[in-house]
Amino acid sequence: MRSLNRIPLRQVYALLAGMVVIRVTASVVANYRRYLPPDFSSDFLYGRERDFLGSYPWPFYVHIVSGPVVLLLGLILVSTGVRLRFRRWHRALGRLQVYLVLLLVTPSGLWMAFYAEAGGFAGAGLASLAILTAVCTTLGARAASLRRFGEHRDWMLRSYLLLCSAVIIRLIGGLSLVLELTAWWIAPAAPWISWIIPLACFEVWKRLEEQRRFLPANPLVAAAGSETRAERLA
Repeated sequence: MRSLNRIPLRQVYALLAGMVVIRVTASVVANYRRYLPPDFSSDFLYGRERDFLGSYPWPFYVHIVSGPVVLLLGLILVSTGVRLRFRRWHRALGRLQVYLVLLLVTPSGLWMAFYAEAGGFAGAGLASLAILTAVCTTLGARAASLRRFGEHRDWMLRSYLLLCSAVIIRLIGGLSLVLELTAWWIAPAAPWISWIIPLACFEVWKRLEEQRRFLPANPLVAAAGSETRAERLA
């Protein structure tokens, strides 16, 4: 059994993030009893009686059913251990994830964006999120079909980070309640913050990883090697 000090920090962070995703997803699903039938005194549906008279219920129910599924499936798919040990299952679940995201999650999310309670700015953030999620998922699936597995992994990680925006929005809401933050801009900005910051962090991390890959493990040895090559050329 490996000791804790030998476990890479990346695995620790991934484990903690996965626990947060599972915990928040479970709490969201636990509230579904208020959505069937719709309880308009609940937090999310408060004052939405008029929306439910139109077409809103269809994308709403599609989204709340498919959303938790892709979040939990994504946790399995981003696991390197599962991917290496169960390649056939990874491919099958990956196809299912792509179908769910492209056919259910993003279309319903885009539809719901037009009904954003926090206004047009929040709705634009949610619409941008839905479109970008579909783009990343499509590019990830295309890269896999072309056997460009490095590109496939990066695009699907982006897709999953965008899907996790649903978790981050709820964390922002919970933190606002705990800290008693009542600024008017929090609700409209939350949909943008929920995906821009995680995606930006991923891109920065990816660039740092690429730079580290090209750096020599021992700069002194590399310098000595450069001097030796220079002497040979001379």
